Amino acid sequence: MPNAIQIRKLVRRFGTQTVLDGINLDIAEGETMVIMGGSGCGKSTLLRHLIGSLQPSEGSIQILGEEIATASEAGLDAIRKKFGILFQSGALFNSMSIADNIALPLREHTALDSHIIEIQVMIKLELVGLREHANKFPSQISGGMKKRAGLARALALDPKILFYDEPSAGLDPVTSAEIDQLMLDLTRKLGVTSVVVTHEMDSAFTIADRMTMLDKGRALMIDTREAFDTLRKATAEEAVNMSEKDRLIRQFLRGDAQGPLTERKAATNYAEELLNLGIDTEIVPTISPNR
Repeated sequence: MPNAIQIRKLVRRFGTQTVLDGINLDIAEGETMVIMGGSGCGKSTLLRHLIGSLQPSEGSIQILGEEIATASEAGLDAIRKKFGILFQSGALFNSMSIADNIALPLREHTALDSHIIEIQVMIKLELVGLREHANKFPSQISGGMKKRAGLARALALDPKILFYDEPSAGLDPVTSAEIDQLMLDLTRKLGVTSVVVTHEMDSAFTIADRMTMLDKGRALMIDTREAFDTLRKATAEEAVNMSEKDRLIRQFLRGDAQGPLTERKAATNYAEELLNLGIDTEIVPTISPNR
């Protein structure tokens, strides 16, 4: 199966800090790839590169066979019409009805007649189960409904790729499960390629075909959901004989309080860090003795 997305030796630096450090990743057409990792691991930065809002310091990113790392702004605009984005907050325009939010991309980027646009909007709302709420405003619907409305807007131009930024964030468990099932249903019906950035493990293991674990800007592991699940279910006795990398991934997947991730944080010497700051000022007590 051909690749919808191909990333090669992707590096991103901000000043002296390297946030992405040589990422290589292939995402096949029609599959759901989950990108996960702890806070600061680089997953949001990777997503911003995939949608063209950041340019790499080094490396290549191909979306549907087109290079975006060196594309012009006009070229990026053409590529962006081929994918949709569900933002973490939904990112709906509060001054517009739900229907108008979904119609906006069609009005801006197509020459369709207004009647055809109305039909397309109703089709997209039906796909996410919101057709009866078309005339409501974002302030009149729940958080889960906002996510579904945002997804309907992402589908407006019939994209070949969907990017999801923390689709379950801020939702209760039942609503989160509904969003997961909706994503699976849309993938099955529309055959889109899905790239999901999340730290919600229940959601990740429900929707993923393959998964990528990032740590310190590197891809520690890229494999099937089943391979990650084997690590997650490994017993403490089995974990003793694992490599540090596998134990780190296992701790993250399980959400354990003890393991390589927490050991790494504890290994930082607080006193030494303070001394290395190079502060020459004499430390004066805030309260002076009076006797």
